[in-house]
Amino acid sequence: MRVAVETTAKGAAQAAVTGNTAQPGTGSVTPTGTGRVAEAAAGKSAAPAASCRAARPRADALRNRERIVSAARELFVEFGPDVALDDVARRAGVGNATLYRNFPDRAALTHEVVLAVTSRTTLRAEEAVAAESDPFAALSRFVHAAADERIGALCPMISGVFDKDHPDLLAERDRLEETVAGLVSRAQSAGRLRTDIAVGDVLVALSQLTRPLPGIACQGIDRFTHRHLQLFLDGLETPARSELPGSAATLEDLRRS
Repeated sequence: MRVAVETTAKGAAQAAVTGNTAQPGTGSVTPTGTGRVAEAAAGKSAAPAASCRAARPRADALRNRERIVSAARELFVEFGPDVALDDVARRAGVGNATLYRNFPDRAALTHEVVLAVTSRTTLRAEEAVAAESDPFAALSRFVHAAADERIGALCPMISGVFDKDHPDLLAERDRLEETVAGLVSRAQSAGRLRTDIAVGDVLVALSQLTRPLPGIACQGIDRFTHRHLQLFLDGLETPARSELPGSAATLEDLRRS
């Protein structure tokens, strides 16, 4: 009897959840035909669909934000960090209100551009490590890829007014420096890279050789950039053909300067 009562109670509990009726004494459940719970279940299943529909504007907003950052990066390279924000909005294909909704001032936009360029440059270093078994070939691949990311255009932007010590920027900078330091260290350990240079030398040369000349769109001098970078890379290979003046530039040297 106790088992039967428990079975019936269990069936009733199930009915409360599913909208079905428990058959007395059997523990079996049959549909009631009311459809109340089915309607509730349908309502629950409809909620995620409604959420997906509600998320679409957010996806559009993210795409607009990415277009703004990409346009700002291009214009900063071509005309410097003081380019009019109206021009950025026009290049991105969005209205001024959309730009200012995402980036209330120039400092916020500059922060995002620096973060994006630094992150993409780190990704290029990681891709070079994965693609090349020869450590010096990996370093060379990274240097040319970093030039295509217009990393040299960061220099004038970094002198602008924004929070250079923001945790996001510091974390991404550390990640880039660590990755490039690994490229340099492996190439030196393999005997392919001269030992009288340090990672700071690579970063300084890279920033100088890829910085756009004033008044000249960077796209027009790409062929010179990669040509001069290759000359620089040839000078890094062993055996060294000359003795370098001064001392190797370390990351600490760069931070102090």
